[in-house]
Amino acid sequence: MSDKRIQPLPELLCPAGSPEALDAAIEGGADAVYLGGTTFNARMNAHNFGGDALRSAVLRAHSYGVKVYLTLNTLVGDREIPAALAAAEEAASAGVDALIVADLGVAAALHRTYPSLELHASTQASSHNSLSAQKLKEIGFSRIVVAREMPAADLFETVKNSPLEIEMFIHGALCVSHSGQCLFSSLVGGRSGNRGECAQPCRLPFACKKGGNAYPLSLKDLSLAAHVPTLIESGVASLKIEGRMKAPEYVRDTARIWRRLLDERRAATPDEMRELASIFSRGGFTDGYWREKIDSKMLGVRSKDDKSASRTLSPFVGITRKIPLDFAVRMKKNEPITLTVSDKKRKVCVTGDVPLAALTAPLFAEHLEKNISKLGGTPYSIGTFQVEMDEGLMLPVSRLNDLRRRAIAEWESDFAPQKVEKMPYVMQKSQHVGEKMRSARFYSPEQITPEARAFFDHIYLPLGKETAEVDGVVLPPVIFERDCKRIAEMLSAAKEKGVRYALVGNVGHIELAREAGLVPVGDFRFNVTNCESVCVLEDMGIESVILSPELTLPQARDIKGDTSLIVYGRIPLMTVEKCVIHEITDCDTCAKNSAILTDRRGVRFPVLREWEHRNVIYNSLPTSMSDRQEQLTKAGITHQHFLFSTETADEVDEVIRLWKKGTTLPYPVRRI
Repeated sequence: MSDKRIQPLPELLCPAGSPEALDAAIEGGADAVYLGGTTFNARMNAHNFGGDALRSAVLRAHSYGVKVYLTLNTLVGDREIPAALAAAEEAASAGVDALIVADLGVAAALHRTYPSLELHASTQASSHNSLSAQKLKEIGFSRIVVAREMPAADLFETVKNSPLEIEMFIHGALCVSHSGQCLFSSLVGGRSGNRGECAQPCRLPFACKKGGNAYPLSLKDLSLAAHVPTLIESGVASLKIEGRMKAPEYVRDTARIWRRLLDERRAATPDEMRELASIFSRGGFTDGYWREKIDSKMLGVRSKDDKSASRTLSPFVGITRKIPLDFAVRMKKNEPITLTVSDKKRKVCVTGDVPLAALTAPLFAEHLEKNISKLGGTPYSIGTFQVEMDEGLMLPVSRLNDLRRRAIAEWESDFAPQKVEKMPYVMQKSQHVGEKMRSARFYSPEQITPEARAFFDHIYLPLGKETAEVDGVVLPPVIFERDCKRIAEMLSAAKEKGVRYALVGNVGHIELAREAGLVPVGDFRFNVTNCESVCVLEDMGIESVILSPELTLPQARDIKGDTSLIVYGRIPLMTVEKCVIHEITDCDTCAKNSAILTDRRGVRFPVLREWEHRNVIYNSLPTSMSDRQEQLTKAGITHQHFLFSTETADEVDEVIRLWKKGTTLPYPVRRI
């Protein structure tokens, strides 16, 4: 007989974008649901919950044994932090089981103010490895939601090495960009995905090679239903279904199938995969990231056939699911009647009147069961019913009804919100003052001219491309568990070449830089939008940090500390695990590391190869403040960062020349 330990089932976490979807998730068998408050959540167009609606939703879910997690997962400015804390207090008062948070500064503020409140790091926090988990634990997180792009092998290693619970998406829509690393909707369309307003430009058509896919950024929906045994074996704590914008029918039917697969510890059959696709899909599903089969088969759009299949779903009419409870009645002479209600985890007991001697019609066990089993209007049903009674006794039916009502009320009293400890909040502000300097990153050594070496105080190249003339390297924005050792070796090699600084964009990369003896500098990929985040990164060992490109100058001015802004360059809009270059050009172009993505209006977005086959899509317009340097000075931006991507050496020199003159570039640019 095998002594191999059976892994406990992971939590099934379902979306609740409306009260009806909440009921649908409960009906489908969810262990937990996630929903949004009325502010600071990444699905601001969903039917979100606040005030009495939130309290009612939490009580309803808890009565079915379902946990509730509230999303507070957008970026937050300094002046908004008090409102974010107020939203958290409302959620805590309603009894939510955890908050899902993306902003590092908000998380730190929450942990100081509500130390007992459980925090989960949103997928927007860009967690790719166990090193991220170790750092996020320092600021109060108990769980991380890992990147959707994480392959199976990396999940196993991350779960094994992580000090925190791991949650992962297993079904639903896929963003083509790594979560938390997409600025496309914000910088091009004016609607920030990091603020819950994504316009989904990835679902639009783009020019492609002959015979290629006209939607090179539109991925099929994810489904790992064919891999349930492996998911369970991994030890992952929670499996998450995407879909807060979806209809209740989608939530109910998708949850129901996943519940069945988990309970039976098996993979979905072909028929079940077809059933899932009929609920919602974009030409089928993909598991390409999980299996490391990242190819054109991952692409898909919503077809007429997909929409027709979804219209055949049976309407959701409400919860029919009941929670079985065990009842036990004790009715003895000269003793108050007692009713005990229990399940496998707990029990409650209430006491009633002393029964009377029956003159005509004594109560029998079946009479007691009939009256006390009337549970209509509650989410409960009778599991077992036991009676211990003496003969010849009676109690009025009204007293039995009262006994039952009080027992149910006592049972549900455990679902009432517990008072959450609150500490005084004082905003943390850095006491560091940044030096006046200019730094720059380049895509290749060939771009670095003598003029550039003279103009910039610090120069960075991508890790692996460093030369003796640079003092900094840029780490890849995404480093999975398998790559950590290799990156560490490359950083040590860079140190031996004279490199002193490492530009890092993820909390999981800080220790990699420090252990190699390099000074970690915070990249814009941290999405820093407030003073609290600056302090968090300083405490983790970051020397200075580049603020979010989404900030305006007045917003940047409010943030104290050793900070900088990108004052020139094409801002990376997306970091994409799927090779876009392959979709829009011939494969042999990979050797050149670049391509152009052209949208339906003819706007051209450069695409560069970043790490192995990962791609970065850059803005069509470079940011430039060459003729507005006085505004930068007034905003306190003394550390200015330049980002060179597609420029030739001559174009680099031209940018420097015009910056020195204080004149604008001779082509359209984006302003801060």
